[in-house]
Amino acid sequence: MAERKRDFEWPTLLLLALVYLGWALATTVLPELSMPLAFAVLVLSIVLHSSLQHEVLHGHPFAARSLNEALVFLPVGLAYPYGRFRDTHLAHHRDERLTDPYDDPESNFMDPAVWERLPAWRQRIMRVNNTLAGRMVLGPALGMLSFYATDFRAIRAGDWAVARDWVLHLAGLVAVLVWVGYSGFGWTPYLLAAYAGMSILKIRTFLEHRAHELARGRTAIVERGAILPFLFLNNNLHIVHHAKPNVAWYRLPQLFRENRDAYLRRNDGYYYASYGDIFRRYFLRAKDPVPHPLMRRK
Repeated sequence: MAERKRDFEWPTLLLLALVYLGWALATTVLPELSMPLAFAVLVLSIVLHSSLQHEVLHGHPFAARSLNEALVFLPVGLAYPYGRFRDTHLAHHRDERLTDPYDDPESNFMDPAVWERLPAWRQRIMRVNNTLAGRMVLGPALGMLSFYATDFRAIRAGDWAVARDWVLHLAGLVAVLVWVGYSGFGWTPYLLAAYAGMSILKIRTFLEHRAHELARGRTAIVERGAILPFLFLNNNLHIVHHAKPNVAWYRLPQLFRENRDAYLRRNDGYYYASYGDIFRRYFLRAKDPVPHPLMRRK
């Protein structure tokens, strides 16, 4: 029997309310008690807000897209327009094109022919970026530069949908600017918190996908953890999400437990026990080459 669709998803709504409460307290009340505490709460709120934006673009918590998007419109993380995140991420979900440097907007690989033409200094930076430490320190800045350059070219070419998303983003930034300005929190710590939030999110995306001949073998499982899986809303179980992208975040662990062996067969054993395992292996060592290993050089 098909599962009856809920009118609303209270865990998502409750978490969203708590995130906005945490964001508000971190920028107003908590600095009077402890600035390190306020900073930590702000960073965690920014990470969870981004993870909730990911939930929204997959159709949660309501059936109405406009209502969902209104819930996460405010760009508390500053860097990316929600509409652009939505469109690029949904394009990323074409699993047959996962990791392709041209067709997967979230690929961390490069065309080998393009890689070979890069100057040596840029190759060194990209190699560092392929370690987990590099991805956390350099990754947010490199990601923003690449994203902004691509969108700027699209706007110059007359892509009004991209331009519209940026206009809406700037309107939201004005609201955040006014809030932070009146709260007295300060823009320097806020910008640092936003960057730290992106740095934590880079842990999730560091090895979600690998180069593999089979599309189903490209998506990872990181089985255990407490804090990071919660901050990522269970997207550590990434093969489950890609297999069932419209399933709410709080249902993913049960789906994985019920079908663990099947999912590990499906992704050809692309598995890590925990994020601690990933830190031990790859904090200072690259997991993958930058040029896509399965693309032929032209």
